[in-house]
Amino acid sequence: MVQDKRTQVAAMIQGTEGRLYDANFDPVVLSALDECKELCYDYNRVRPSNRAELHERLAHIVGSCGTYAHVCQPFICDYGKNIHLGENFYANHGLVILDGAPVTFGHDVFIAPNCVFSTAGHPVDVERRNKGLEYALPITVGDNVWFGMGVLVCPGVTIGSNVVIGAGSVVTKDIPSGVVAVGNPCKVMRPIGPEDAARYDLYEPAS
Repeated sequence: MVQDKRTQVAAMIQGTEGRLYDANFDPVVLSALDECKELCYDYNRVRPSNRAELHERLAHIVGSCGTYAHVCQPFICDYGKNIHLGENFYANHGLVILDGAPVTFGHDVFIAPNCVFSTAGHPVDVERRNKGLEYALPITVGDNVWFGMGVLVCPGVTIGSNVVIGAGSVVTKDIPSGVVAVGNPCKVMRPIGPEDAARYDLYEPAS
């Protein structure tokens, strides 16, 4: 079964605990990758207005997801089974998740277009890299996090709750809770405070 093979391979890679494994030539790994790409291919061809089918297919691709979790097409991932989406998860177009290791999102996470979450890394030395070896380290995201456009999150990063990651950021190290962080490499700019709740006026249509 597709689900069994993807689950088996995702668990195998997770069990490497950051050690090198063959991601490019192992036939079992390649087969699981192909099966997940086929599922993503089908997901990306569902009519966007058919939200029920999109959610059903998304729930089959990922390891777990909330009752409301929506990912705009196109969406690409490696195995799917190491991805865990909380309640009220929303991702705009062009989300890419390379989930050799677990990628876990809390509740009320919003992701702008063209963001990448990659647990995969490669050896610096060319000999081992050319043998197709790589490693995977988990990514963890808390609750109430907003990622701006084009954010890249690197292997092994943990992001706290109540965080805004600015557009174009490259997140290479952990980010604490309750802050705005931005840049390449991404750094904390300031805390989020009560004044942020009054930053914008509420639009009220004319009667």
